Amino acid sequence: MICTEEMLAKDKMEEECGVFGVYCKENKEVSQMCYYAMYALQHRGQESAGITVSNGGQLYSYKGMGLTADVFTEETLNQLQGNAAIAHVRYSSFKDNKIENAQPIESRFKLGQIAVAHNGNLTNSKVIRELLEDGGATFTSTSDSEVVIKMIARKAADGLEEAIKATVSAVKGAYAFVMLADKKLIGIRDPYGIRPLCIGTNDAGDYFLASESCAIDAIGGHIVRDVEAGEMVIIDDNGIKSVKYAENRNIAPCSFEHIYFARPDSTIDGINVYQARVEAGKLLAKQCKVDADIVIGVPDSGVPAAIGYAEESGIPYAMGLIKNKYIARTFIKPVQSLREQAVMVKLNPLRIQLEGKRVVVVDDSLVRGTTSKILIEIIRRAGAKEVHFRSASPAVMHPCFYGVDIAHRKELIAARMSVEEIRQEINADTLDYLSLENMLTSLKSNNFCVGCFNGVYPMSTPTED
Repeated sequence: MICTEEMLAKDKMEEECGVFGVYCKENKEVSQMCYYAMYALQHRGQESAGITVSNGGQLYSYKGMGLTADVFTEETLNQLQGNAAIAHVRYSSFKDNKIENAQPIESRFKLGQIAVAHNGNLTNSKVIRELLEDGGATFTSTSDSEVVIKMIARKAADGLEEAIKATVSAVKGAYAFVMLADKKLIGIRDPYGIRPLCIGTNDAGDYFLASESCAIDAIGGHIVRDVEAGEMVIIDDNGIKSVKYAENRNIAPCSFEHIYFARPDSTIDGINVYQARVEAGKLLAKQCKVDADIVIGVPDSGVPAAIGYAEESGIPYAMGLIKNKYIARTFIKPVQSLREQAVMVKLNPLRIQLEGKRVVVVDDSLVRGTTSKILIEIIRRAGAKEVHFRSASPAVMHPCFYGVDIAHRKELIAARMSVEEIRQEINADTLDYLSLENMLTSLKSNNFCVGCFNGVYPMSTPTED
């Protein structure tokens, strides 16, 4: 049996979006910088890609459906000339995969042109949208970014900075915004710091904003710092201006960024993603010891934890599953019928490593439980004597309201079954999840959003509101 990448997607938290921004004092190849940064962030969204550039304050946009390489050509990039730009790769968490929702979203209002791209989810956007519509506003998309633009336009009389501050103070949820307006590049992170956003620069003095530091690395820059929770940064020819629009001591970045979403070569809020995953694997090995011959990781995000597990347990690490990396990641489609038509990406067992062995399989998480059984079956068919499954994150038992595509508890296997029932369901010899305490130990902080694990959220949920 062949396990496909489309099947794997159903067993994961669906990914989010990626944002990027660049500001130069003079016209440069900002669209090309965006292009390479979007490649680095492609794992965060594969449904659409877009770039907006600012040339003397005039904004020009190009966007389309599909991967970055499918949307942009050398010709289109050369037409996007300017000194500043923002870019976006999108995964639609609410099943609205259409060109109208591709970002950045651009508009013109009293203060001129504005373009906005965001990662995350506003939990009160529906209420705000209805209020704006009652006041005569019209919308062409279902994106939260358009809601934000309309709100900023309503406050334009107060000036751009005050209009943005008033807007982000009114919205609730998790978000990282990048904006172009008034010859400025603007970055905003939500008051809880749930969605990541960092600042970078290079030797030429250009400035960058990105969801992950790997995007800044990809264009030869280096990270300066993370945008703080509740902070707005305004970048122009005078440098960076920091505006603290919200004071909040209850900082709670998304723990799943480190578990699964982010690339392992990224550093978020001072925590290296790879090191955190390796440490999670070590702690997992200490929790529930087992006699085995090899440890294997589920490519790609389960591998660092498997390496840590092997190092701590003394059981040799081996490559046991081979993933075809040369087929585009087409599985993230919001409509099931499109998923079924997508090109299958093979994940095959390496029989020479598995045959006759007692195998520990480490994955980054076990969320919906739809593929673990298939993975274990193909490992057994490759000749494994025993299969012990380990999840390098706690059991996901509650929905996420902040930009992750888990909306109902019925989707979550741990909300319906005990650990022993799940073990029987996936046909593992043993099963263990990383404890919540050990996960926080691996992240070296208790200040994380763990609502999907324990149902305790950093802010009120839409249901509570």
